[in-house]
Amino acid sequence: MNNKNEAILYKITRPIITFLFKTFFTPKIVGIENIPTKGRIILAGNHTSNFDCLLLISCTKRPIHFLAKKELWKGPKKIIFSNMGLIPVDRKNKNHDALVTAEEYLDNEMLIGIFPEGTTEKEGKMLPFKIGAVKMAYDKNTRIVPFVIKGKYKLFSKNLTIEFLNQIEIKSDLDKELKRLEKIIYSKMIGDDNNVNI
Repeated sequence: MNNKNEAILYKITRPIITFLFKTFFTPKIVGIENIPTKGRIILAGNHTSNFDCLLLISCTKRPIHFLAKKELWKGPKKIIFSNMGLIPVDRKNKNHDALVTAEEYLDNEMLIGIFPEGTTEKEGKMLPFKIGAVKMAYDKNTRIVPFVIKGKYKLFSKNLTIEFLNQIEIKSDLDKELKRLEKIIYSKMIGDDNNVNI
């Protein structure tokens, strides 16, 4: 983990990203108080666009270590993504190495960002979640902060919203917990607040 370079890149890029997002996309950010200012935590939510990572970065001053597709590590981009603390994921195969690396970051009381769908949504419909987020949360006794992104990345539209929900604790039945996480996020995504945090 190259924490020194990671911190330098975050210090340089985060203010720029934040300024651009607040100026051009004017997102509404709700529930930011649910992200602790220190200690291990996992952010997990729906994936609407390739801009989602940048939106999350603009929400918190804490460096977020995203799990991202390994294809981003090709060519010169490898230097940038490696020093931003991103974790490469092989989406075609079982990815034990990515999980181990993410859990090492959690051992160091850091912040992990993950999109359990594994790819961006198709036609605005949430895809089935993969189990990685709940597994690492259970393995490392780490809470998850679910988040929901709604709206489009349209310039000056003011219809983009990201909401961070209450932290949840993951119990031993991982399949059940995965379905619970899906339900929490999907219910909020469609505006059915009665089913949130069930």
